[in-house]
Amino acid sequence: MPRPKAVDDPALIARLTGVFRADGYDGASLTTLAGAAGLKKASLYHRFPGGKAQMAEEVLADAFDWFAAHVIAPLDGPGAPADRLDHALRSLAQFYDNGRLSCLLNQLASPAGESAATAESIRAGFIALTDAFARLAADAGHPADTAASRAIRAVALLQGSLVMARGLNDTRPFAEAMAGIRDTLLISGDRR
Repeated sequence: MPRPKAVDDPALIARLTGVFRADGYDGASLTTLAGAAGLKKASLYHRFPGGKAQMAEEVLADAFDWFAAHVIAPLDGPGAPADRLDHALRSLAQFYDNGRLSCLLNQLASPAGESAATAESIRAGFIALTDAFARLAADAGHPADTAASRAIRAVALLQGSLVMARGLNDTRPFAEAMAGIRDTLLISGDRR
């Protein structure tokens, strides 16, 4: 009979997520990951035979599942565009602890030109959010080309605010970006 897992999978992924958010992919050592997981390195490798790359992929997959349910689905769901966007923005605020937590996509990305196990997943994550914002902006009344441009601007606002919030140790850039995303994606009469 196999031994029970010392740490269940959701708790393990949450712990690994914390390390990757704080230290990034390159800065997250196996010692740090094992310590945060409450496992020995051998046990960590047993759970993740693909090593740190597999851990990062599973952390991203978990984050993308959460995003799909709490951000993308509300953006694409029924109701007025403003209400759908407000729901998604509340979820983003929760996910990033109102700007206190860094972006996993940024933390797990490699410098330009370097190959990374997570590169395609990160690209897909940015595309999914940008496309969902574009669909919402189109539903709000923007022409398709304008909606696409505004969606890119909204994602840039979000990402830039997270970098600024972390660099300044101040959540105001994130709060400003949330309001800016609303203004960017909605038509003035639908902003309530």
